[in-house]
Amino acid sequence: MFDFNKYEFGYSWYVAYGHLAPLGVAGALGILAAWRRWPRWVTALAGVVALWAVVALVITHLVGINMPMDLPTTRFLSSGSGRVLDAGAGSGRAAVGVLLARPKSIVTGLDIYEGFWGIDDNTPERFMTNARIAGVADRAEARTGDMRDMPFEDAAFDAVVSAYAIDHLGQEGRVKSVAEVARVLRPRGEFLLLIVNVDWVTWLVSPHAIAHHPRQDPARWRTLLEQGGFVVEEDGTRPATLYFLARKRQ
Repeated sequence: MFDFNKYEFGYSWYVAYGHLAPLGVAGALGILAAWRRWPRWVTALAGVVALWAVVALVITHLVGINMPMDLPTTRFLSSGSGRVLDAGAGSGRAAVGVLLARPKSIVTGLDIYEGFWGIDDNTPERFMTNARIAGVADRAEARTGDMRDMPFEDAAFDAVVSAYAIDHLGQEGRVKSVAEVARVLRPRGEFLLLIVNVDWVTWLVSPHAIAHHPRQDPARWRTLLEQGGFVVEEDGTRPATLYFLARKRQ
């Protein structure tokens, strides 16, 4: 459970361990302040910053940035089997999470695999490496492609998961991606959508990233899904996450 180094999801140092920088600075400042007998408020401030950095670092890893993603709802693919697409799969956190939680599923990871999205060396090979580490590579494959124009036939999948990917697109890209998800899903197929949610965890762990992730409007996302041909069956929140479980209409 606490083997943070088992997987190779490849999140950049500043994402996974960036809190060590303010921790080091605050620690050095606190020691210097005590040695030079500076005003107590300097030592107190350094202590507060150091405490924040430690708590943020612990939460970052307990939430599981270096571990397979836990499904936010037991209702997703509750049968345990089916062909699943991970749209915007990256290095495979969501895909491996699905494969471990649904032992009879088969997952195809789709990602554009270019540009930088917080993962170093983001490649299909890294995706498959993590699938092998989890012991599920025989049920996984990685494909290169754009979620706004997917290289799959209509009704090719029983379910789709997309974690922290579609919300990085502009409005036009979101509409196209949801339409593509609906196209490649069979009738009544399931869509589990997870997006970054600005909550107390987000503020605590990565206040520097708030500008890139504005506070989400659940009603707007629900409307996007409904206009894209889905019925929302469940929605909720997890730390730093807003999720929707939707089903494609007939």
